Amino acid sequence: MNDDRDKAPFMFGKIASGPDFTNREKETTQLLQNFHVGINTILISPRRWGKSSLVKKVTEHPRNKDKNIRYCFIDLFNIRTEQEFYEAYVKELIKVTSTKWEERVEQAKKLFKKIIPQFTVGLNPDNDFSIGLDWKEIKKAPEEILNLAETICKAKKIKLVVCIDEFQNISFFDDPLAFQKKLRAHWQHHKHTSYCLYGSKRHLLMELFSSPSKPFYKFGDVIFLEKIKEQYWVSFIKKRFRETGKNILPSQALRIAQAMENHPYFVQQLSQQTWLLTQKECTDKTIDRALQNLLDHSTILYQRETDNLTNNQLNFLKAMCDNVKQFSSAASISTYKLGTSANVIRIREALENKEIIDTVGSLEFIDPLYKTWLIKVYFRR
Repeated sequence: MNDDRDKAPFMFGKIASGPDFTNREKETTQLLQNFHVGINTILISPRRWGKSSLVKKVTEHPRNKDKNIRYCFIDLFNIRTEQEFYEAYVKELIKVTSTKWEERVEQAKKLFKKIIPQFTVGLNPDNDFSIGLDWKEIKKAPEEILNLAETICKAKKIKLVVCIDEFQNISFFDDPLAFQKKLRAHWQHHKHTSYCLYGSKRHLLMELFSSPSKPFYKFGDVIFLEKIKEQYWVSFIKKRFRETGKNILPSQALRIAQAMENHPYFVQQLSQQTWLLTQKECTDKTIDRALQNLLDHSTILYQRETDNLTNNQLNFLKAMCDNVKQFSSAASISTYKLGTSANVIRIREALENKEIIDTVGSLEFIDPLYKTWLIKVYFRR
């Protein structure tokens, strides 16, 4: 029996769209406006807060009716060199602004004067192709690529929004500062192209866009994503249960959201596990079992992560689990054996660099399930 009610109603680990996407109305409106008037946008939040889903949703929004605007998506997840960046950048720009293989080749001939791209095709050239660039040629004329989006816009009389995910990976290039200067020097003059830059490592993005000494300082409108508020999670969880023929009480939906500290990825994950264990009516015991299942499945991963921490770092996390606020106080340093005030700062920075904790209004765990695991399993509180 193929019934929509049998389909899993919660989405995590993938781009959420349509009914899987919840709230973000304020950010959606702001992004829509920025895209249509050509304002560069930087999205910053901890990982798994739904930045990629938000950008994708906005580009597909019903109010997005301007056919002259094209959206180009580039993911730097596995990009580690400047040359790889250029090749991915050129490929996606050509792909989104021309549909047929012959058109793409002809377009490349017109667009490039100094650089000669090498096309490699698969069985379906319209969809399966790659572009190779000679690094020696690129170094002589990088402006041909860095201005490519604007050149295409002028030639085709269109507007482009270039959306680059995992943008912080440019920090890993051989000479990241020089590369950032090149990008900024060209992109800041583009009139028909705007850029939406985001990624999964908040502290690296903050360094790129918030430091006055960095080339991308004040490059565009910086949007700090906030957590989705509890009332939206309650209505969303109830609705998804109801649509699949199951029932959950508002207090139980609230408990799920609070247990995962309103973190989008983990609220959806715990909701999904609870839904799977629910026959018709969710109970408190169902949520208990769902949470325990997630903890059991994550134990090996969390144990490995914990084994890589120093004693001081573990003591700091223990203090966080105990809701300590003043880590540098004499009482906290003594109780949790944190050393000195200067040492507390170093511990905190190390844990932030490991992406275990982050400051989002207040200091908190990036992974709320890991916090629960530490409390229940590791520290046995």
